[in-house]
Amino acid sequence: MKHVLSFAKREPILLISALAALASCFFVPPDGAYLGYVDFRTLALLYALMLVVAGLRDAGAFACLAHASCRRAKSTRAMGVLLVALSFFSSMLITNDVALLTFVPFAVVLLGMTGRRSDLIHIVVLQTVAANLGSMLTPVGNPQNLYLYSRYELSAGDFFRITAPVWALSLALVLALCLLLPNEKLEVFFGEEPELDKKKLWVYLALFAVCLLTVFRILPWQAMLALVVAALLAFDRKLLLRADFMLLLTFVAFFVFSGNLARLPAVAELLRRALDGREYLTALLASQVVSNVPAALLLSGFTDNARALLLGVDVGGLGTPIASLASLISLKLYSRTTDAHTGKYLAEFTLVNVVLLLALSAAALLL
Repeated sequence: MKHVLSFAKREPILLISALAALASCFFVPPDGAYLGYVDFRTLALLYALMLVVAGLRDAGAFACLAHASCRRAKSTRAMGVLLVALSFFSSMLITNDVALLTFVPFAVVLLGMTGRRSDLIHIVVLQTVAANLGSMLTPVGNPQNLYLYSRYELSAGDFFRITAPVWALSLALVLALCLLLPNEKLEVFFGEEPELDKKKLWVYLALFAVCLLTVFRILPWQAMLALVVAALLAFDRKLLLRADFMLLLTFVAFFVFSGNLARLPAVAELLRRALDGREYLTALLASQVVSNVPAALLLSGFTDNARALLLGVDVGGLGTPIASLASLISLKLYSRTTDAHTGKYLAEFTLVNVVLLLALSAAALLL
């Protein structure tokens, strides 16, 4: 029981999705149609991208990027802007959660070295919203984007036309919030530049390019997966187990749950009517409760309004700490720092998220 409770605490979304999938099986007994529920292309891409990004991290690519970007900062404000910008722009390619796992600890170390721990809460909160908002621009920025891009068979042009205007406004607002940081002189010695394994770097950059070819439907996902797995078997087989398998299982559980709901005519019709004309608001509110990835998986089966749903779950990553699971990463990392003030962090997190949520929602509905 202790292990079960520990697992439930670590993976609440997976547990809820698995229970929902299991309950739905009583109404729609398992049959051959279940295989049709699962979007294997999305799962293969997620798995491959997780491995490639982990490889780039092992190669030292992100540590070198952070070191090179911040070593010339001459003020607290400049340092904050660079740390937030790193989270914002990197999340477009390496996902929001990896951006935060990489750059929040870097911010903690830097601010500790410079004696500016008083600015840590503001910077980590801005890094968090920056990663959640920066990731909305591209199909590979976060799991829900990758899924919806595939689910609605959007072209690259259509996808960017939906996300780019809100993304650009997000960048302006996040940078404006950085101006609240004090513009005090800063001196810090970064030490030796982190080591970069160039051989690994080129291998994983090549594999990342292979993944992008599949994202943009140039290379079949089966070929992409075979190439990535074959390369890692030859080059770094231990990395094959470094993916977030709990997230992949969460996807499978929600595929089963939403697939079964769609086969219950009364339930499916009820959900379609509830969503009709309210896709954005429904996606945004659902994200606050179950997080934006499950919200996208569940609601996509009952609406054809890709634009409203995509913006709803992306902007819906703002708000509560569970609206985007990446936000929980920052909260956990901050709470483990010396003299952490978690209550103060949550208060500022909520204020910043609500302000941005209202501003971006107004823009999303008007654009």
